[in-house]
Formats: sequence, C-alpha cells, structure tokens
Amino acid sequence: MTRVAASVRVEGLVKRFGATTVLDGVDLYVAAGSICALLGPSGSGKTTLLRTIAGLERPDAGTVRAGDRLLCGVGTFVAPERRQIGMVFQDGALFPHLSVAANVGYGLPRAERKGLRVAEALAMVGLAGYAERLPGTLSGGQQQRVALARALAPRPAVLLLDEPFSNLDAALRAQVRSEVHGVLAAAGVTAVFVTHDQEEAFVLGDDVAVMREGRIVQQATPAELYRRPVDAWVARFVGDANLVAGAADGSVARTSLGAVPLAADLHGPVEVLVRPEQLVLDSPDRDGSADVELVEFYGHDAVVILRLDGGAVLKARVVHPVARRGDRVGLRYDGPPAVAYPLGAEAVRPVPSTVG
Repeated sequence: MTRVAASVRVEGLVKRFGATTVLDGVDLYVAAGSICALLGPSGSGKTTLLRTIAGLERPDAGTVRAGDRLLCGVGTFVAPERRQIGMVFQDGALFPHLSVAANVGYGLPRAERKGLRVAEALAMVGLAGYAERLPGTLSGGQQQRVALARALAPRPAVLLLDEPFSNLDAALRAQVRSEVHGVLAAAGVTAVFVTHDQEEAFVLGDDVAVMREGRIVQQATPAELYRRPVDAWVARFVGDANLVAGAADGSVARTSLGAVPLAADLHGPVEVLVRPEQLVLDSPDRDGSADVELVEFYGHDAVVILRLDGGAVLKARVVHPVARRGDRVGLRYDGPPAVAYPLGAEAVRPVPSTVG
C-alpha cells in the first residue's frame, strides 16, 4: 500500500537543555509533498528541530503534527517508530557488516525484507545492481543513496534529512545533491532537510525556513527570500548583499549610487539592500566614482570588488567585465524598487509562514 505524503505543522515548539533554550517558540509549516530546507548557522537549532519532529527529542512546549495526526503536545507523545517518519543522517549510519539489500530492508517488517520493496527502493535511487555489495565497497555518494533508499523503503509520510551531503567533497556533493533532488521529487514525499549552505537550500527547497538563535525568522520561497529578506542579517546570510547607507524620503533613498527607488516608504537613515547583479559598471573613466580593487572571473560571469570614494566596498556581478584591477569606473543601481532597513531598528521577530 502506498502511503500518502503528510504535511508537517510545528507550533510554539520549545526545547531546553538545562539552562540553555535551543528552540524558542518555533513555528513551521511544510505542505504535503513539498521540500523544505532548514537553513541557518551552526547552533541555530536546526538539527534539534529535526530530531524533535522525528521524536528523538521531547519538547518542553508546543506541538508537532503530521497531517491530521498529533505527534506531540500536552499529554501526547508518539514514539519515533510509530510516526511514519524516515530520517537520513549526516554519515548515512549504515551497518558495515550487512549487505546493501539488508541495510535497505532493515526498517521493513521481517516478511518484507527480501521482497520487492527493497528492489524498488534501490531502483529508485539508481542502485538496482548493488543489492549484494557491502557498504565499504561503495563510494560516499553511493552510501548516501543507500541510506536514502533505506529511509524511503517503508514509504514514510515524511522524510527528514540532516545535512546529508556534508561528508562529500565539493564535486560529488553537487552530483549527489542533484540525484537526491530528483529522487525526492519522483517519490512525492514530504521532505525537510537541514543545511547551513545557502546554495544547497535554494537548489533543493521549494520553501526555505531561516533559523537564528532557536527561532525561524523567515520562511518563504527561495526567490522571495532572496528578493525580500526580512532584515539585514537574513539579507547577508542568504546571498551576497551590499548594504548601502542612504537617507530615505518616502519612496526614494539618496545613496552614494544615486537615487534608489524603495519597495516601501521610509524616512530617515536606512541601509539599502543592493544585490551584486543590480550594480552596473560604466566603462573606465577618470571621472568615475569607484576604483576596481579585484576582478574574480568565473567563466559564466565575474565578480568585481569596488571601493567607493567614501571608502565603502561593494561587490558587483557582471556577465562581461568592462574593467580591470586599478581602473576607475562609474557605478549605478539598475534594479527593481529595493528593500531597505531603518538604521537602529530592533531585530525583527520571526515571520510566520504564509503557507498552509
């Protein structure tokens, strides 16, 4: 029987270890069949949140639901093995003395461990001919795919992945990430995965939830998160960000780049978010406003490091570099109305998900 993917809803989740609060009122919603990336720096609570959803940690307050099922709340705690939730750990956690097939079948009822379900799960991850191999004879990427097949074999309603690519080198990481993305999409399972890598979160996540100090401060699609981060910290964390000082007067801010249109009316001192690709470099000219300090060429584009006359350093991303190190260039903003943050404003409280 095929199990239907379930949504995940977390409300007001609190988890303390002694005097330390690791989860501080977390709210999260993941739609059934979608992939959500939990993105945040080390120590922000990502793995603890994942383990609490799985039932490996008991929260001090709050609720966790999968679809219509209450998994934990006041007077309720469903054991991990009864939650219909699969989990893939950082190191794969395979049994080295068991064959690939035995590893994949480990979480199945005994009668099904040598049945078609193991073969189906291995075929799903592209390892159909590897059933009798031992984990130690496989590459790191193949071992992680075995771990994924083991988690998918019981047809979980929800799949949790804790930094599943962190032990792979950069080239293999990109390849396995792409393969896993295809498998998750084909399986139609609800997936929540932890990462500290912004690129990884944007590539894999239908939705990205950014964590900071035990809270989810913003949850949105990758495009929305990149275009409209809720505060300056999120802006820096989810991509290269130039935060340009300016003076706002309604819908325009006066900056060293000239007048920049604003997405919302503001007044007074602000920091204006300017992404590197929104800066345009004019041809080298002695009358320019910035000096080129470095040009980093990547083939498909280049990053230009510039120092303005006032001393501020900005990054511009261009397809065809028009200047070399040591040149003086003109610099201007060319983008949609920009997000700006009032100087001196307090940190923004978490933004609840608009999904679900």
